[in-house]
Amino acid sequence: MLKRRDFLQLAGTAAAFAAAEPVSSARAGDLAPPSGPFNHSAVVDLAKSLAAKSFSAPSTDLPSPLSELSREAFEAIKTKPEGLIWNDKTSGFVIEPLHRGFVYNSPMQIFLVENGTARRLAYDAANFDFGALRLRAPPANLDFSGFRALLRNDRGEMRELAVFQGASFFRSKAPGQNLGVASRGLSIRTGDPRGEEFPLFRAVWIEKASVADNALTISALLDSDSVAGAYRFTLHPGDATIIDVECSLFPRASVDYYGLATMGATSLFSPLDRRGDDDVREAAEEVTGLQNYTGRGEWIWRPVANRSTLQISEFVDQNPKGFGFLQRHRAFDDFYDFDAHWEQRPSLWVEPIGDWGDGSVELVEIPSNNETAQNIVAFWRSKTPLVKGQQADFAYRQFWCWAPPSRPTGAETMDSRGGHGPAAKQRRFLVEFRGDFLSDPARLAALTPNLSVNPGKVVARHVYPAAERKSCYVQFDIDSAGETACEIRLTLDFQGAPQTETWLYRWTL
Repeated sequence: MLKRRDFLQLAGTAAAFAAAEPVSSARAGDLAPPSGPFNHSAVVDLAKSLAAKSFSAPSTDLPSPLSELSREAFEAIKTKPEGLIWNDKTSGFVIEPLHRGFVYNSPMQIFLVENGTARRLAYDAANFDFGALRLRAPPANLDFSGFRALLRNDRGEMRELAVFQGASFFRSKAPGQNLGVASRGLSIRTGDPRGEEFPLFRAVWIEKASVADNALTISALLDSDSVAGAYRFTLHPGDATIIDVECSLFPRASVDYYGLATMGATSLFSPLDRRGDDDVREAAEEVTGLQNYTGRGEWIWRPVANRSTLQISEFVDQNPKGFGFLQRHRAFDDFYDFDAHWEQRPSLWVEPIGDWGDGSVELVEIPSNNETAQNIVAFWRSKTPLVKGQQADFAYRQFWCWAPPSRPTGAETMDSRGGHGPAAKQRRFLVEFRGDFLSDPARLAALTPNLSVNPGKVVARHVYPAAERKSCYVQFDIDSAGETACEIRLTLDFQGAPQTETWLYRWTL
């Protein structure tokens, strides 16, 4: 099983004031980032020069007992409310530096950019409440594990907007949501037998925004064994949180397996696959499926599942129009979970900017019995490798939302269920398509299911129209012909043309 990063749902809006010191005052292990006037091109130059040198991992050493923290002890470390950065009337965004500990042991250098000048954020243990943790002496020069960006309204109320913490991971959400699906700056060899490489953000530059600005800009320096890179994130709060991502990658070595716009989520069990389920809840999953809007204009829906073995699915494409992890179950009754509230987790939709060429959207499903570990990963894998010494530039837009802005014109999949069939070695599936046009009984009656299974065969098929629900249900039984896996494809067609998104699923024994 692959080693996975464990994520925390850190709540609250308290933050620590970290005094800013000039960036020219370097400490041991610093990357010597540019001082004085700042612009993003300086980070690009820094990444390029860094890639010309061998990778040197930052020290992850922490003094005891910080090096031995449990999850609970780490969560007990709180930043003090009086120390919020930019907590004044001159900015609508507030920054909270986050302490190191638990699985978050890599240091991140944080710089504040005000009036075009970057200044270093200095760690000060006095700005943190360590709870019951007893320190022999206050730690010094730890830097941070990351930061939280908060949005403050004109009444002084704040809500969490985004969290950058751990390797190159970051999360965001829409108003009223809980943190859920996570994104990464870059993934390398995810699911590959050669082993996964986790790039990390070594330093970030956060530009102070005025009250009139409705955007927060963050530059980040990425580093790993294989690649150095410069990133720029522009966060736009609204009904959905939009993050524009631009990156310039500088390979230290040629990389043939890398992921762009990588996203991860948790899927423990659902009505589609209740493997090992003995739970009072209806489901436990942050997202219900992966949606692809292909360069050919096809809408594909692929439900995700917690597999018994590692599964990798490849959706070959050229210049994709969009893809993302979506949570389509938005009712409490879909889950019956009073603590996790999976129905309040964000969907993450990605739209490439510019041509991404040939490649594939890859889905990696990893066996898991831990609902705090994200075991479902998706990303764009370019067919064009990263070549040592050659700069590669990419851009895309993320929508952290309740529902993505781009939607199929036909009916969408609202539910997918699976269970045993009427005979041994048979499986039964029930798929619900929903769309406004399905409220017309005449149109419903004219639809024909287009269903295929490979390998194996369909042994039974039934269509149940439900115009009052704007839905059409397709129930079918398959026989895998003794195989341990088979690919299933389903659409509802009218005169040979699909009227729904394409439902794809891989059944495995």
